[in-house]
Amino acid sequence: MHIVVCAKQVPHPETPAGQFRIDEAARKVEPVPGVPLVMSPFDEQAVEAALRIREGTPGTRITVLTLGPESARNALKHGLAMGADEAVLLNDVAFDGSDGYATAFVLAAAIRKIGAVDLILAGRQAADDDAGVVGAGIGEVLGVPMISFASDVKVVDSHVRVERVLDDGSEIVEAPLPAVATVSNEIGEARKPSLRETMRAARKPIVLWNAAQLGLAADRVGAAGARCIVERVYAPVKENRCEMMSGDTPNEQAAQLVSRLRSAKLL
Repeated sequence: MHIVVCAKQVPHPETPAGQFRIDEAARKVEPVPGVPLVMSPFDEQAVEAALRIREGTPGTRITVLTLGPESARNALKHGLAMGADEAVLLNDVAFDGSDGYATAFVLAAAIRKIGAVDLILAGRQAADDDAGVVGAGIGEVLGVPMISFASDVKVVDSHVRVERVLDDGSEIVEAPLPAVATVSNEIGEARKPSLRETMRAARKPIVLWNAAQLGLAADRVGAAGARCIVERVYAPVKENRCEMMSGDTPNEQAAQLVSRLRSAKLL
């Protein structure tokens, strides 16, 4: 069995908001230099799900796949240190400006190039923009079943069996392989890489593919292939006002409050 885990490098989720800069002209948010970059925690849990499957199915091969800059190698090395067998980095200036759809489109092309993939796993959402659409997009582009919000993933015969998280409980869903599943935090804490695996990961090569190697035209990827239009990115202005209700008694003050709420059309 071959499992591909799609991962994303993000600024450390505990980075204070003051460490980010809003570029209104470019309509994007940029971390200031020095902010640590890590694998998105939800994607760590997707790697963990793959490792648990391999423990029950010896011979399973795990490939970690990401689209990003050269620095994303560190996120891939983390996946290798956790126990993944191989890593692929999709890096090309043509990929700049990708939205969720464009990212899913490129990842799907890479999965096709890898070939003979039985299961694709990803985090339920990235820890930076929280969009949660790339996993579903991969399933749509590849034309395979997709199951979201997995708290448990098992492979039974030629099917994937997923326990899905619901607002009021959970449900069990099965789909034939190949399939895509997005993993939720309810799966539990991801394992920490051991020193031995970290040292081994440092020696494992990372395969690098660009748009041409994936057979993708420049006008189908990156900003040119994006379908999301960002109208504006800005920091909202917070205004707080305090108004004292007049009246000699609590009843008079309450009546004044009700009058003000009605005039503001809040009642």
